[in-house]
Parts: sequence; C-alpha cells; structure tokens
Amino acid sequence: MRIVFIGPPGAGKGTQSKRLLSYLSIPHISTGEMLREEIARQTPLGLVISEQMSGGGLVPDPIILSLVGERIEQPDCRHGYLFDGFPRTLHQAVALDAALEANGQALDVVLELRVSEESVLERLRHRAKHESRPDDDMQTAIERLRHFRELTAPLLGYYSRRGLLRTIDASGTPDEVFERIRSVVDEIRDTKAAG
Repeated sequence: MRIVFIGPPGAGKGTQSKRLLSYLSIPHISTGEMLREEIARQTPLGLVISEQMSGGGLVPDPIILSLVGERIEQPDCRHGYLFDGFPRTLHQAVALDAALEANGQALDVVLELRVSEESVLERLRHRAKHESRPDDDMQTAIERLRHFRELTAPLLGYYSRRGLLRTIDASGTPDEVFERIRSVVDEIRDTKAAG
C-alpha cells in the first residue's frame, strides 16, 4: 500500500507510523531523514541542503521531489511505502501524483490524524515539562501548529476531492487510535484485492 500520513505535531504520527510500518511491512519514507542522510554523506547535494537549512530556509521543492522520486524507484518500494512529513504543500502533492503516475503507481490512501488543538497543546505541554525551557518549546509548538494549519488545509481539500482522504480520530489511547487506522487500511486492502 502507498500511504501518506498527515497530522499536526503532537497528534501521535511517530507512534502510529511505526506500528503501521510494522503491520504492513513497508518502508518508511521520511524526507527529513533523506535530507539528513545527504548532509551526513557530504554529497554535493548534501552541501546545498545544509546551506539552505542552516540559513533557516526551506529546502526547495525540486530537491525534495528529486530525492522522493529516486527513493520510490528502489526495489523495496515495489509493494508500497508510507510517506511521513511529505507532501507538505499542495505543489508537492500535485508533483508527487505526477511522479507516481510516471512510475505507473498511485496513492492508495491519505490518513489524516485529527485531534483538537487543545489536545495537541496539552500533549506538547506534557512533553515540554521535561525540557529546560518549556516556554520556548510551547511557543515553537504553537508556531508549528499554525504553520501546519496553513499548509495542510489545501492538502486535505485536494486529497478529499480525489477520494483518497480518510480522517482518523486521534484522541484516545495509542491502541485505540491504531485500531481505527488498521480498520481503514484493512478495508482499503480488501477492496483492492477484490477489485
């Protein structure tokens, strides 16, 4: 299965993606990890990425899309993968669809982990208690949440119109949330197998 995972910081994406990867035995595609890998290998591209990131800027879409394009062509991606943290913008979503189509592939589902902002902030507050400067962390969390809202709203509309979006209630225990995710994934897998 080819899956995109979307959710605000603090929604439990990390926990749930690990469980889903294990359940489906598919690779995890994290653009953050790919960028860090390029930097660590000190490739010419890694040096460009490092310069962009150290200046506080976002890595340009063509670089991200090139890395993603190369990654999904790897043999371990033949039977699916889980995108985490990508696409972040509508432009990236449209470009991803074009890249997948060029490879004779398509997304199976976009899972949105939905949780109230109050719950997200409460979870982040709980995490921040163990940090040395919780106020700074909360300010950063609020900013990340605002940024997520602005960039993600158009993505949700785009995937909804394409019939790919499934919203998961991310409140409750990790087990309860995973049960909801598993149920959606199993339903889609069964439909594909029957179709």
